Amino acid sequence: MLVTVVLVVTAVVTAVWAYSRYRHNYWASRGVPTAPGVKPLVGHTPKLLSTKHPRWLFIDEVYRHHGGSRICGLYEQFNPVLLVGDPDLVKTLLIKDFDHFVDRKKVRLTTDRDEIFNQLVNRATGEHWKALRAMLSPIFTSGKLKGMFPLVEAKADALKEYIRVKTKSQSSVSLKQAFNLYSLEVISSCAFGMETNSMNVEDTVFNQMVQKMFKPSKELILKLMLFRLLPRLCEALRINYTQPEMEFFKEVVGEAMKQREKGLKRGDFLDLMMEARDEQAKEPSKASKYPMKDSTVVANSILFILAGYETTAITLCFVAFELARHPKEQQRVRQELQSIIKEHGALTYQDIMEANFLDAFVSETLRMHPPANFIERQCTRQYKVPGFDLIISPGTMINFPVWSLHRDPRIWSDPEVFSLDRFLPHNRDKIKNGTYLPFGLGPRNCMGMRFALMETKIALTKILLNFELSCVPGRDQLEFKARFGHMRPGEDWSLNFTPLK
Repeated sequence: MLVTVVLVVTAVVTAVWAYSRYRHNYWASRGVPTAPGVKPLVGHTPKLLSTKHPRWLFIDEVYRHHGGSRICGLYEQFNPVLLVGDPDLVKTLLIKDFDHFVDRKKVRLTTDRDEIFNQLVNRATGEHWKALRAMLSPIFTSGKLKGMFPLVEAKADALKEYIRVKTKSQSSVSLKQAFNLYSLEVISSCAFGMETNSMNVEDTVFNQMVQKMFKPSKELILKLMLFRLLPRLCEALRINYTQPEMEFFKEVVGEAMKQREKGLKRGDFLDLMMEARDEQAKEPSKASKYPMKDSTVVANSILFILAGYETTAITLCFVAFELARHPKEQQRVRQELQSIIKEHGALTYQDIMEANFLDAFVSETLRMHPPANFIERQCTRQYKVPGFDLIISPGTMINFPVWSLHRDPRIWSDPEVFSLDRFLPHNRDKIKNGTYLPFGLGPRNCMGMRFALMETKIALTKILLNFELSCVPGRDQLEFKARFGHMRPGEDWSLNFTPLK
């Protein structure tokens, strides 16, 4: 009996090992270099999802030493992933041949509770994505953003006062806390039509719900891993992904929509989406297969939190820290803003968005510290890779190593040195397309890019005109929070904010 059990176990282990080797020979059999460290069954997954050794550093090693600066093969379990680091190929796949790489990673959510996720423009695929993008893109034009400028400026003024109050009782201010509250206030105002007053009463219900959503439970983390690693199993078992906090935000948006129907208008994103919905309803002949519904409006209001809350706060943390570490450059930006005010009497949307030194400083910060350190696309149609004897099959995931492209000495001179001169007008045209990707590239880049930049620049303007930023003595080095996903600043990042005379 024992011998039989041993033989069966040995046979199963041998079969699994042989199958694993077969699946993990996918790239080698096609002449594509493969990143080292492939583990049986799991491939490179432990390194891609590690919180101890950040993903971007593992990818950077592959980029520099194992062919990733052109193309290189990786494995998520048995699934082949192609790392594309050649700038010309990056540009070709994301722009010229975009029709072969329209989708992001597909995760099918089939429960009624997850309907909200299926209406998010950043999750939609194929024709559904095209329809949503066409409906939502007009909301992000410069003209529409100018209309929202006063709403965002009011929150930036509140941030300025928040910092001023803090400096009266303490020598330094927590960047994470200040910018999280600011980002939350902007989103609650522009996407939910709410005045949450979080910077005066930090422990609001709205703030509590957002914090819970971005500090997921162990159960949700397990679900996230399952959806990423075993999507078909999750679909078959009809596992839902929606967090309880999502119900709160659905109710908030639903109530705000009822108020708008009564005639209360603010000129914010919620108004604009409801107007787009109503315009489509008036001309049903122009409606697509995927019309804008109430659930679409609710979902993409919530998307502002999911996609914009943390990324904007992280970006502001990085920019503020670099301003403190580069006092001469900080003064260059401040003098530019002071000159604009002296000339025009006030700062307008156009002034802030066209301020060269401010834009260059933000751009250089995003080069060195891109919150989204990689881009994913899924092949939707068989594709012959230009310059390579390689055909990509539908369903294959493509990864673009943003952090590595931003730090490549062959692309950027002295890439580890912070220099806003790289992005001043006389140098910006020299930047090769496909090498700078903080908001993605091509038709599926970040739709809210201009809004995020406006939100970031208004906050920085108010801070720079009222405070001098400096590092807390002995704490002038960047430390990152160990967590999968975005590059996140450490919890205790603080700066000194000295009021200007």
